[in-house]
Amino acid sequence: MRLAIVSHKVCWKSSDSANEFQTDGGFPLQVKAISELFDETKLLVPFEGVREKVGATPLEGKKLKVQPLSVSKSKGLARKMSFPLWLMKNGRTIWREIKRADAVHTPIPGDIGTIGMAFAILQRKPLFVRHCGNWLVQRTAAEHVWKWLMEYFAGGRNVMFATGGTEKAPSERNSCIKWIFSTSLKRENIERAVVRDFPQDGKLKLIIACRLENRKGVDVVIESLPSILKKYPKASLDVIGGGSLEQKLKERAEKLGLTENIRFHGKVAQSKVIDLMKQAHVFCFPTSASEGFPKVVIEALACGLPVITTRVSVLPRLIGNECGVLLDQPTSENLAGAVEKIFSEEEVFCRMSEKAVGTAKQYSLENWRDFIGENLRRAWNVSSLSSLGQ
Repeated sequence: MRLAIVSHKVCWKSSDSANEFQTDGGFPLQVKAISELFDETKLLVPFEGVREKVGATPLEGKKLKVQPLSVSKSKGLARKMSFPLWLMKNGRTIWREIKRADAVHTPIPGDIGTIGMAFAILQRKPLFVRHCGNWLVQRTAAEHVWKWLMEYFAGGRNVMFATGGTEKAPSERNSCIKWIFSTSLKRENIERAVVRDFPQDGKLKLIIACRLENRKGVDVVIESLPSILKKYPKASLDVIGGGSLEQKLKERAEKLGLTENIRFHGKVAQSKVIDLMKQAHVFCFPTSASEGFPKVVIEALACGLPVITTRVSVLPRLIGNECGVLLDQPTSENLAGAVEKIFSEEEVFCRMSEKAVGTAKQYSLENWRDFIGENLRRAWNVSSLSSLGQ
């Protein structure tokens, strides 16, 4: 069975990549996992040219081939206005590859994934869609449209997943839509996880990893550090990630006299993120942004870190009262209080660390892949995805 994946995720070539194409984030790992379900996979993604970038991962998989699409260099309103021209240039390629495929996968939100979804429906191809944003909150007209499309077309051979999870089903309008988690960790990595040791010497190591943008909560963690240092003078903070607020956050840390207590690492490879997490004691994620299923939280749990976060999207279900502390409001005072609660007793910290490891074991790439495969086989009425194209 031949699968076509149509996505807005930009890729590029690099001299360090054996198979030429690579990209960043968890996308290449998830593509590889999905490709293991099919005989062949064709990945249609925008191609940016030759580029070296920190944290890049090769696009590899079982008989995986990349079909480059052109990149729209515009942003915002200019991108929307130029999209018809982009579609005129790339639409024929997308249509042709979908016609050659036996099934289609499109991650959304994203204009390119939406085109792939529309073309698959028009060609009556078996389709599965993953909504990778915050399914519970629609803040723009486009987000309302994506949710409507999924609720309208889900069912039959159209398999729709919403990234996240609550006790309620994703949609009251269409029960065919199912929750799915997101991860980039293999089972073997999670199985090696160990419970963290309580910092007897008082050297608490806090860590946060995210885009340094508004509403992600990095500023909240930095503002909380002076209060934390009063209780734990040897505490420190590692900040991982890059973004438009990086310089502003560094200036704020300097103004607060925290340059000796905070290390800004910038954007680093996932392996480096994991290494830094293994040296930390608690993961701080006081986000108020529109989150779907933050993979970085699973990575933190897999490193045995209690997590301090907010009641956004799936986070309450992930963390509960056992793997960390949920903040009612993402304020520096609340975060400092949560740190004190976690480290109040060694037994409390160790119990949260143990629960964190246990929770992470449910969210491996293999479990994610097998969940998708099981639902596709059932919807497409086949015992094996290899048999559908025969």
